[in-house]
Amino acid sequence: MSFSARVIGLRKQKGLTQQSLADASGIHVQQIKRYEAGSAQPTAEALKKLALALHVTADFLLFEEGERELDDDLKLRFEAIAAMPSEEQAIAKAVLDAMIVKNQVAGALGARG
Repeated sequence: MSFSARVIGLRKQKGLTQQSLADASGIHVQQIKRYEAGSAQPTAEALKKLALALHVTADFLLFEEGERELDDDLKLRFEAIAAMPSEEQAIAKAVLDAMIVKNQVAGALGARG
């Protein structure tokens, strides 16, 4: 679903008119109309205002379902790490950081060849 379709759907779901969304967000109604028509994309500040007015996250407005979500297997692992003592969390973060850097370096070297 596109950004404009999500804004329209949320606005209608919450029983808002374009004018009431404009009032709630502090964005001019003509700009709301442009967003809904798909003829304009919001700035970061406008996106924040829309998300607050619609009571959703900016990610919800921008990304397709599952596009920014971790799979359940990773979520469980991160929840387990979050429950660890802070010293063990620091070690887990260092290991993850090392794996991320290793992968990025390998990708950069592979892109050159």
